[in-house]
Amino acid sequence: MEGNPFSERAHQGGAFPGAGRAKFGQGLANALSMKWSALHDAAETVALIAGIDGKAMTQEARTFPNTLRNAAPELRELVEESIADLAAVMEPGLSALIAAHARGASPQAAAGALWHEFLDARDAVIALAASRTPVPTLFRT
Repeated sequence: MEGNPFSERAHQGGAFPGAGRAKFGQGLANALSMKWSALHDAAETVALIAGIDGKAMTQEARTFPNTLRNAAPELRELVEESIADLAAVMEPGLSALIAAHARGASPQAAAGALWHEFLDARDAVIALAASRTPVPTLFRT
């Protein structure tokens, strides 16, 4: 394995540049953020199939995982369950839309319905968290 810088580096015990686990600040918040972002990517694919020029990731949705960093554990757990429920609807729904499209069917109407269901469910999760997240007090009397 002479001349292979990767093999030589591995034998020397050194790490490759950029190797190893990614370092996230708060693991839970980042895992939630990644799931949230993946859901929105899937939703935008659904919108594309539906022929809707919509962006799922609004500013409010983008900052949503950050609002949960200091939330009570019960609220974070409820939000995580809600996001898992939403993913449980989106994953088979998107798969069915892709399969229908691959068979030559027009899944545009079904995709539109799934898009609107996603938006309603996403907004409900955000509202649920907002209703249970204490607003920080800036001034104490």
